[in-house]
Amino acid sequence: MTAIPLDDRGFTLGHGLFETVLWADGRLEHWDEHLERLARGCRTLRLPEPDRAAVRAGADAAVADAGGPKRAAVRINWSAGSGDRGLDPPAEYRPALTVQVSALGAAPGPARLVTAHVRRNDRSPVSRLKTLSYLDNVLARAEAVEAGADEALMLNTAGEIACAAAANVFWVRHEEVFTPDLDCGVLDGIMRRRVLAACHDLGLPVQEVYANPGRMAGAPMFLTSSLVGVRPVASLDGQELPKSSLVAAIAKAVSRASK
Repeated sequence: MTAIPLDDRGFTLGHGLFETVLWADGRLEHWDEHLERLARGCRTLRLPEPDRAAVRAGADAAVADAGGPKRAAVRINWSAGSGDRGLDPPAEYRPALTVQVSALGAAPGPARLVTAHVRRNDRSPVSRLKTLSYLDNVLARAEAVEAGADEALMLNTAGEIACAAAANVFWVRHEEVFTPDLDCGVLDGIMRRRVLAACHDLGLPVQEVYANPGRMAGAPMFLTSSLVGVRPVASLDGQELPKSSLVAAIAKAVSRASK
């Protein structure tokens, strides 16, 4: 068991970042993209960037210790490390790396969403990062589960569509694909980027937009994340949503490009 010091800023302040990488078919999927996003987050938080070889060695060791599961979530945690009491950063950072591996079952079926009351703070720079402070997402997911759904749709402070608690959001309208602009307080998702590329390859019009929920009402929807890929949405706020052949085509194109 890894002991976390009581003065670790990741523990006391949520000062740090994480990446969740899919282990499947004997490999860490989209590894370089995850490490590049981690590096971008470090630059925003003014943290030293981790040594990429050390991160890879830690991930490989953690997967081996877990018995090499067929499918697993490999979570990379990069904490700011120990520091003095209070908010001021230490004179010299000593970041701490930890890795967790959790076996995954079969991919989940279509998602049932409810719109959460918890808002995404689009004005905060950390809304576009995977930080160790993820309580808004935790509360939004809990609200969804309590309402009988399995994922939350989060709006931002302007009432615009932002994301799910742990996924990016897309919808289809008139043979065109839409997703919230990053400035809506949206994580620059690995699979989000791959879906945008797949749409271009398929010749599908795709727009990154600022949109209120009315623009998405009744449209086919899907979610994306590194662990589940492309996941159709079955219902939103109790309303069943139509299926779209475009979602299946996009999922197939993304899967093909990942191999």
